[in-house]
Amino acid sequence: MDANDGFRELSRHECLRLMAQVPVGRIVFTRRALPAVRPVNFGLDADGSVLLRTSVTSELVGAIVGAVVAFEADAFDSRTRAGWSVVITGTAALVTDPAEHNRLLRDGPRSWAPAPHEVFVRVAPELVTGRELTGGRTLYGVELPS
Repeated sequence: MDANDGFRELSRHECLRLMAQVPVGRIVFTRRALPAVRPVNFGLDADGSVLLRTSVTSELVGAIVGAVVAFEADAFDSRTRAGWSVVITGTAALVTDPAEHNRLLRDGPRSWAPAPHEVFVRVAPELVTGRELTGGRTLYGVELPS
C-alpha cells in the first residue's frame, strides 16, 4: 500500500478494540443469490466473535445461519476526515449450548427490538481486516485544501 494514500492497515487486536467501541454494524450476506446488508446492534465475545441477538423466526436467522458472512463496523469524523473500518468474515452459527445461551442472556448484547423467542447468532472471526483513514487529504505527500 502506498505510504501516502492516507490509510493504515490495522492489526487484529486494533480491529477488535475499535469494534468494541461502537454499538451498530452491518451484516453482509447472500439473499436470493444477491448481496444483502442489514444494520444490526451487536456485541463482541472474548474470542472476537460477533454476537447478534434476534428472533428465532427472523428472516435474518434463516438467511445467515450456516453461511459465510461478513460483518462490518466503522466510525468516521467528516470534519477531520479520519476514521476506521473493520470487517470480520466467518461462518454464522446459532448458539445452541444451553449454558452458553444462558451466559449470553446475562452478558451478551441486548436487542434494540426485543422479540419473543430470541436466539444468539455467533460469527466466528475467521478473517479480521481493518483500515484506518488517518485524516486530512494528501496527494503525493502534499496537503490539499479542504
